Amino acid sequence: MKASISWLKDYTSINMDVDPLAKALTMAGLEVEAVTDRFGYLNRVVVGRIIEVGPHPDADKLKLCKVDVGTQTIAVVCGAPNVSKDILAPVALPGTVFPNGFTLEKSIIRNVESEGMICSEAELGLGTDKSGIMILSSALHVGEKLSKALELSDAVIEVDLTPNRPDCLSMLGIAREICAIQKTKVQYSETSIPDSGDDIPGFTSVTIKAIEHCPRYAARLLTDITVGPSPFWLADRLMSLGMKPINNIVDITNFVLMETGQPLHAFDYDRLAENRIGVRRANEGELFTTLDMNERKLTSDMLMICDGKKPVAVGGVMGGLNSEIEETTTKVLIESAYFDPVSIRKTSKKLGISTEASHRFERGVDPEGIVPALNRAALLMAEIGGGKLIDGIIDEYPQKIPAKTIILKIKETNRLLGTDLNREEIKELLESIEFSVKKIDADALKVDPPSFRVDVERPEDLMEEIARLSGYNNIPTTFPALPAKAGKPVKLLDARSRIMHLMTGFGFSETINYSFISKLSCDRLNLPPGDYRRNTVDILNPLTEDQAVMRTSLVPGLLETVYHNISKQQKSLKLFEIGRIYINKGRDNLPEETEMLAGLWTGTQIDASWYAKETPCDFFDIKGVVEGLFKGLNIDSTRFSSLADDLCVYTKPGYTAQIFSGKEILGLVGELHPHALRNFDLKQAVYLFELSIDSLIKLLPETIRSKPIPKFPAVPRDITIIVNQNTESGAILECIQNIKEQLVESIHLFDVFTGDPIPLGKKSVSIRVTYRSNKKTLEDEDVGNIHKAITDRLIREFDAGLPV
Repeated sequence: MKASISWLKDYTSINMDVDPLAKALTMAGLEVEAVTDRFGYLNRVVVGRIIEVGPHPDADKLKLCKVDVGTQTIAVVCGAPNVSKDILAPVALPGTVFPNGFTLEKSIIRNVESEGMICSEAELGLGTDKSGIMILSSALHVGEKLSKALELSDAVIEVDLTPNRPDCLSMLGIAREICAIQKTKVQYSETSIPDSGDDIPGFTSVTIKAIEHCPRYAARLLTDITVGPSPFWLADRLMSLGMKPINNIVDITNFVLMETGQPLHAFDYDRLAENRIGVRRANEGELFTTLDMNERKLTSDMLMICDGKKPVAVGGVMGGLNSEIEETTTKVLIESAYFDPVSIRKTSKKLGISTEASHRFERGVDPEGIVPALNRAALLMAEIGGGKLIDGIIDEYPQKIPAKTIILKIKETNRLLGTDLNREEIKELLESIEFSVKKIDADALKVDPPSFRVDVERPEDLMEEIARLSGYNNIPTTFPALPAKAGKPVKLLDARSRIMHLMTGFGFSETINYSFISKLSCDRLNLPPGDYRRNTVDILNPLTEDQAVMRTSLVPGLLETVYHNISKQQKSLKLFEIGRIYINKGRDNLPEETEMLAGLWTGTQIDASWYAKETPCDFFDIKGVVEGLFKGLNIDSTRFSSLADDLCVYTKPGYTAQIFSGKEILGLVGELHPHALRNFDLKQAVYLFELSIDSLIKLLPETIRSKPIPKFPAVPRDITIIVNQNTESGAILECIQNIKEQLVESIHLFDVFTGDPIPLGKKSVSIRVTYRSNKKTLEDEDVGNIHKAITDRLIREFDAGLPV
């Protein structure tokens, strides 16, 4: 919303400079985005003296002038009849941008160079006279900027309003806020009309057939109107806000709109069939041509303003070509109405039309401001258009909009705001913005909000008004009472934070995807019909088909992210996401929510460089990340076990492992199945893991244990055995751990080999066992017997052999 200071001064005296005013409005909740001078374009216009006037060599009606502009003398071609020697006149220099948007440049006019332009009042937007150049007082100084010489300055403030403040979409609305800041009163224009009779029913009528869309519709009629250009003051007011003057009648409706916030529409009375108005809903598929000359296809929930035979306007949005004001118009019917905000919002959105009127109607106009705005426009049209006002007013108001009364408690207000305001101070603050306040008792006030404050409905709304009017800066800063002893962090939040730091430390980037996925995601993952992840929660009103259900897995979102990145030539990716999945538990139950962690790696493990060849990532890279995560979380009771081929749904058989803690499944790690790759339009291998954070939290140790640094050296010994190829190396390591030999410090798998000379169907597994005592240095005989016993145990357990 733009507002010029000079216009605002019509309603209140402004006793502060524009910058402090802008700051005060911002602190009162009306954020001022910008302050500009509407006469800033005159900075390139100076006072010039015409020192010579001669004929143009190639044009009889043009003259060649030499003009002193203070710093130099320039040649200007001018066609004004009143240009003469020794007069002062405004001279626009190259680079001047005129109110109509034209930018002046040096030009050649009939083979003669013109270095500027001697201007008229109309060209500069300073008046209506365009018959000749503007002649200035001889007392002015040559070369001085015209804006300074004529003391032309009018600041325009641009306010960024929140949708709940439609009352400030007008000059009066902003003036009321300024009055509250300055503790003054608004000076309202005269809007009462002493009708001597009620003649209007003999000329026209209004019938409302869609009361829910149009609770109130008022109209007045003027005859003997003369349509013509607006007087300068009226055109100037509109131009100060960036609006283009059209004619006196249309300009008055726009002027009252900007003054009061009430949209109006002027109909050519003689072009209305049967000279009457009907308000109804549109017929489904009905066609109508709006003022912008576009044919619109309407739906049955849109409101139409009609005459006796046809539609003439889309209610609250835009008028039609078939009833607009023309130069020949002599009778004008003025519309002022209250339309349902929801209806106007839907209509504006569907038709793709946003106008000054719809912007206000869809936020809510003052239902009691309908008639005052109508009277204001009628009085101006009678004065400026020379028309005759028909006595009487049509005011169809079948569905009264009730006034609101709110009981405000003083103690509760101070408790919620953290203030110490008394009853009188609160009463004074609310009355400064025209609220009616009456005392009930020592702790209660009865408050009637003005009708233009459609956003105030409950005590909390009043408290917000009190807070902003008393000054947010005046609310004392307080801090919540915190116990000296800090409590334990919430396990889930602590786990999320630790996982996030660990994963980023591994070089992964966190992604945050929507909790909504496509219904086809389960099919794209090849989930079988009975899989619990097919129990999705449907979204009642999804934005798109790709966000129709709540996610039951984090994997689809990550794979979509991979697709979008690869399409942008980012082919090496390490991504993870922490979030919840939602499993439908029936219509009458809330979905089961599980906190999950998913990560994936695709592309290279090592990028090509001068010291290394490009190496693609593989299963063991992503498995190593999971192992590193467990180590970082101090979880040591996990194991990996190959997942049976028939259970590999969206992962590749033979390249998938389940992750266990005891008998509880924590998740899985593996390579994405080729079918799933194709379904997500991916052409390179993807390795991923999924873990239940809810399950991991149970395994997080409450305390971190430490042990002293060993004093005695370690003794490493290797075991190499030949086992069946399908024997899991993890099972071999677990077997050694279960022996629970005290001298065994660590166990490490360092080699797996297949091929000649190892028999077909067999593999060689090499394990390094590290022994250490915390009491003495171990000798060979101390280790030898234990090491042999471990080897014999492995041979028995796994039907293993020793290499030859």
